[in-house]
This record gives sequence, structure tokens and C-alpha cells, in this order.
Amino acid sequence: MRIPGFDYRRVPVAGGVVLNAAVAGSGSPVVLLHGFPQTHLMWRHVAARLATAHTVICPDLRGYGASDKPAETGPGTYSKRTMAADVVALARALGHERFALAGHDRGALVAFRAGLDRPAAITHLACLDVLPTLDMWDVMRGADAAVGFHLYLMAQPPGLPETMIAASADAFFGHFLDLWTGDAGAIPPGVRAAYLDACRAAVPSIVADYRASAGVDAEHDRADRAAGRRLAMPVTVLQQDWGAALGYDAAALWRAWAGDLDHRTVAFGHFMAEEAPAEVAEALRDLLAR
Repeated sequence: MRIPGFDYRRVPVAGGVVLNAAVAGSGSPVVLLHGFPQTHLMWRHVAARLATAHTVICPDLRGYGASDKPAETGPGTYSKRTMAADVVALARALGHERFALAGHDRGALVAFRAGLDRPAAITHLACLDVLPTLDMWDVMRGADAAVGFHLYLMAQPPGLPETMIAASADAFFGHFLDLWTGDAGAIPPGVRAAYLDACRAAVPSIVADYRASAGVDAEHDRADRAAGRRLAMPVTVLQQDWGAALGYDAAALWRAWAGDLDHRTVAFGHFMAEEAPAEVAEALRDLLAR
């Protein structure tokens, strides 16, 4: 499936990896990164709204959708540092040295890393419904951490998680599409089928992405926290109120990383770009005006 009105390009980035990207509009560039278990299609409604005033770029992340899925040869293959470098290289290949960046879920972790590693390239940053990797591991404890069972499953060494998930891929990935959706009509059958098809074909790379977050990604965050590195650009965070259930202050965690922060607790489900695209697009416009 494609986003109507968008052109599709296959763009080489780091290490010969090629990303699939949908591009439309004109004006200042905005790159939108998808989450799990989705592809760039999750931005279809928001992207169309933003493309009236911006150049909008919606890639499939390395390891997802129609982008390349290199074999995991070490912790760096799917580190958020590597995936962030992909995004900067993609934007540069399309003619944009500086751009605004928004990510949801896994894509938000890539966006967060890009903001820390490549501050000269990122003008504005938005992260939807996620905590920075190190903070996520810090707050996941006790029986309440059962909601994140998939994080622990995919953190295991190569072999077991890939075998278990591949044996029942549609049930595994479909579980999250059902559980995390506040409005079941937001992901119609055709889009749901496209997500499941894409995930079924990408089990090893999706697991490798999550495995990196339990290892090298947390190490990178820990080093940045120790060095006092913070996000230098305006930052917007849209987030469900998981903190109330799990006992943490999400806004305070984000303020430790971002000085210029607009943190909004929202009533949408996890897949907010599909459930509340008008509200998400408006929040991104507000960010771009800062």
C-alpha cells in the first residue's frame, strides 16, 4: 500500500542499505518515522495534512517495510545510532541538510538519538508515546512490567525470540495492533493486513531492533546522561498517561533531556497518528512554529 499523492523513492544510505521513502509537498522539510508494528503508512493522514506547507518524507526504517533488512552482524547493525545516521543520510540525499524530525514508538527512539547525535541537522524534534530507552528500562519493574513482555522477549540472544515469533507472527504482531488501539476503526483491514505482511517478512530485523535497545542503545543513553548531553532543539512529546499506572512522572523524565520542551498528556490510544491525525498534525505545526 502507498500514501496517495506521494512519490516513492529508494534511497541508498549508510553501508549500502537502501530505504524506501514516500515524499510529497514543498517547503521546509519534515521527516516522519514510524513505530512498531507498523510501516511508513501509519503517517498517511498526518503526512497529507503537513504536505500542504512542507516537504514531507516518510521512510520505512531499516529492517522494516520495504526498506533493506541487513543481517544482524553485531549490536551496531540496528542500534538507534545507526538508524539515526540512516535518516540523516536519507534527508541529505533528498537535498536537506537540516530538517524537522518526528517519530512514533520505535521511530521516536531513532529520532531521539538523531537529536542527540546530529543536533546540527535537526531543527525541531517530536517524540510520540515513548520514553527514552534508558528511562524506559528504569521504570519497567515488578509485575507492572508485564505490559512490556515483548521488550524482554526480544532482548534475548539470537535464536529463541526469532523462532517463537516467526512460528505465530500474525498472532504476535496482531496482538499489539489490537491491544494498543483506542479506536479499532483507525486501522482498517487493508492497512492492518499490510502491517502484518510487512512484519511477517521482517521478524529477524525487528527482533534485532529491540535487542539493540536492551544493550547498545541503553549504553549510548547512559553515556549521554553521564556527560550531561541534552537535546538542543525545540522538543514536543505527546504521550499517554502511562506514568500514572507505572508510577513515574513522564514529563519530568523528558525535562531531564530537553530544555525547550512541550510535553502533552493525551487521551488518544498508542496509534495516535492514525486515531487522532488532526490533533497530531496540529501539535507538529505548533512545534514547527517555535
